[in-house]
Amino acid sequence: MTEKKLDLGAQPLDRIMEEQGLKNHDLVAASPDGLTHKQVQKGRKGRRLTRNIQEKILSALLVVTGKKYAQSDLFTY
Repeated sequence: MTEKKLDLGAQPLDRIMEEQGLKNHDLVAASPDGLTHKQVQKGRKGRRLTRNIQEKILSALLVVTGKKYAQSDLFTY
């Protein structure tokens, strides 16, 4: 049995947020889905997230930036 690696290193989400000058709180405040600071931090640092949490992060990022992104633009897994 092979185990999935949980820590995958910094994700493209982190770079995008840095380029846009966004803090974790910006996504949390914009999220209509109940996103937490901890979830955003885990997503930025490469901790494996469920598809549901990835969608919440994507949704909040779209609201904050007004740009078009896909999940594949934010996460490498």
